[in-house]
Amino acid sequence: MPSLSSLPRLTPGSIVTVTCVLALLHFGREVLEPVALALILSLIIAPLINGMRRIGMGRLTATFGALLIAGIGVAGIGTILTYQLVAVTTELPQYRSAIHSKLEAVREMTEKPFARLEAELKAVAPANPAPAPKSNAEKKLVAGQIQPVPVEIRKPQLTTTETITRLVSMISGPVGETGLVLVLLVFILLDHESLRDRLIRLTGKGDVSRTIKALGDATEGVSRFFFSQFLVNAGFGIVVGLVLWAAGVPHAVLFGALSGVLRFVPYLGALVAGGAITLFVAAIDPGWTLALLCLAMFGAIELIAANVIEPKVYGHSSGLSPLAVMVSALFWSAMWGPVGLLLSTPLTLCMVVAGRHVSALEPVTILFADAPNVDEAHRFFHRVLAADVDAIVRDAKTFLRKFSFAKYCDHILLPGLALGANDFENGNIEKEQQNNIRATIAILAETVSQVLGGTMKKQKQRKVSMLDANVGAHLRQMRQKRLGRWQGPLDVPQRSIVLCAGFASERDDLLSELFVMALREVAVDARSISFGDNRETPGEDTANLVSTIFITYPLASMMDNWIPVVQELRTNLPHAIIVTIRLFSEENQADQSVIKKHVDMVLRSFEEGLAFVAPNRANRS
Repeated sequence: MPSLSSLPRLTPGSIVTVTCVLALLHFGREVLEPVALALILSLIIAPLINGMRRIGMGRLTATFGALLIAGIGVAGIGTILTYQLVAVTTELPQYRSAIHSKLEAVREMTEKPFARLEAELKAVAPANPAPAPKSNAEKKLVAGQIQPVPVEIRKPQLTTTETITRLVSMISGPVGETGLVLVLLVFILLDHESLRDRLIRLTGKGDVSRTIKALGDATEGVSRFFFSQFLVNAGFGIVVGLVLWAAGVPHAVLFGALSGVLRFVPYLGALVAGGAITLFVAAIDPGWTLALLCLAMFGAIELIAANVIEPKVYGHSSGLSPLAVMVSALFWSAMWGPVGLLLSTPLTLCMVVAGRHVSALEPVTILFADAPNVDEAHRFFHRVLAADVDAIVRDAKTFLRKFSFAKYCDHILLPGLALGANDFENGNIEKEQQNNIRATIAILAETVSQVLGGTMKKQKQRKVSMLDANVGAHLRQMRQKRLGRWQGPLDVPQRSIVLCAGFASERDDLLSELFVMALREVAVDARSISFGDNRETPGEDTANLVSTIFITYPLASMMDNWIPVVQELRTNLPHAIIVTIRLFSEENQADQSVIKKHVDMVLRSFEEGLAFVAPNRANRS
C-alpha cells in the first residue's frame, strides 16, 4: 500500500497542470473526441484482429476483415432498429386518442391536489388590495380610442437550394465525424505496432517494461470489460424482448434491442429504456395494468442483471467501483456531452490501469479502482483502529471456512498487528485506540476459538475489561477456566503435549496463545506457559509428556534473559525439541545466527510450525 508521503503532493504547479488538462479536454473536444473514439474502438477490435492473425491471416487482411465483420454487424443492427422505428412512427397516429386520454388522466391526477391546495390557501389568504388607478393611456385603450396594430410574423419561403443546403449541413456533421473516426481507426489499427514503439520511445529506455505492461493491461482490461458487457447487455436485450413478446407488446424486437444498446450508457441508459417501454405500452393499451406490469418486469430483470449476473460475469473485468462509474459518467458527459457519457467507462478504466504504473495517476487508481490498493493485513489494521469488531469477525469466519487459523495468523492477523507495533510501543497510538486493539483481539480470539471448537452460539459479544492489558494472559486464563489448572488432563501419553512458551510480556503471551489456538485446531494437545511465572509446576513426572517446545523468537533486548531460560529448558526437558518461529521482521529482533545456536530449528510461520508438529493434518488449505 502506498504511503501518504509517496503520493503526489498538492502544489501550485500540480493545480496549474490539472487546470490546463481540464481546459484542454474541454476546448479541444473537436480534436480529442474522434481520436478517443478511434483509440477505444481499436482496443475493442484488437482481440478480433489478433484472433484472425493466429489462424494465418496477414495484418492488412485481418484488419480489414475485422472492420468488415464489425461494420456488417453494426449495419445489420442499425437496419433492424431503423425498420422497427419507422413502423412504430407509422402506427403512432392510431394510438393518438389513447395517448390524449392518458395525458388528460395524468394531468388531472397531478393537478387536482395542487388545485385543491391553492383553493384552501386562497380561502385563508387576505383579500386582494384595491387596484391602482389607471393611467390616461390605459383609460383611452379601454374606451377604444386607441386601437392595437396587429403584427404578423411570416417565415420566408425556402428555395430548393436552401432546403438541400440545410439538409446537407445537418447530415454532414455526424457523417463527417463518423468518417473521420473510421479513418483514424483504420490508421491506428494498421500502424498499431509503430504507435506502441513510439509511446515506448517517449517514456525513455528506463521505463520500457513498465510502459509495455501498462499498454498490455489497458488493452486486456478494456477488451475484457467490453466483451463481458456485450454478453450481459445482449442477454438482457434478448430477455426483455422475449418478455415483451410474451406480454403481447408489438415491436418487442425493437424495444429488446433498444434496451440492450442503451445499457451501454451507464445507469442512465437503463432508465431511458425502461421509460420508453412504459410510455409506449401506456400509449397502445387503454388501461394502466399492462404498462405497470411491463415496468415491473423490466425493473426486476434490471435488478437481477445488475446485482446477480454482472458481478459473476464481470468479476474484475471493469476494474472500477460503482461510484467511479457514476462520477466518470458525470465528468465526461460534462466535458464531451453524449459521446463523453458513452466513453466515460473505458476512458476512466484506461486511467485507472495507467495509474498502476504511472505515479502521477496513482490517486485516480486509489479512488476509482474496484478494490482499493489495500491488502487484507492493512484492512485488518484499519478496522482494528476503528474498533470495527463485527467486520473483523465476519471476515475471519469467511476466511476460516476455506483456510486454517494458522494461515489467518500468518497472512492477516500478525502482519496487520505488525503494522502498528512500533507506534504501539512508542505510544504514538492513543490510549483509547490501544484499549480498542486489545479488546478487539480478545473478542476475535474468543470468537474464533468457539468457531474452531464447534460451539459457536448466537450471543452478544462480551466487552473485555480495560484492565486486561495483556491479551495473551487474558486468553490463557479463559482457557484455564474451561480446561482446568494445567489447561488439560495430565494422564496423557508420553511425548503428546506441545508447549508454547515465552516471557510474561504482552507480545510473547499473545504469540504463544495464538499458536496454541492454531495447534488445537488440528487436534494437537497444545498448552502455554510464561517464563517468570512462579506458580506451582505439575511436577517432574510430567517432563516426559512434552514432545516439542515452541519458544517465542526473542527481541535483542531480551537475549540476556532468553539464553538462560532456553538452557534451563534443555536441562528440565531433555527429550523435548526446542523450536522458535520468526514470524515477521521487527527492527529490534535478535540475530538469527545467534538464535540457531540455542534451538533445534528456526521456522518462519505458524503453518510451518503445524507442518512440523502434525505433517499429516497441518493445513486445511
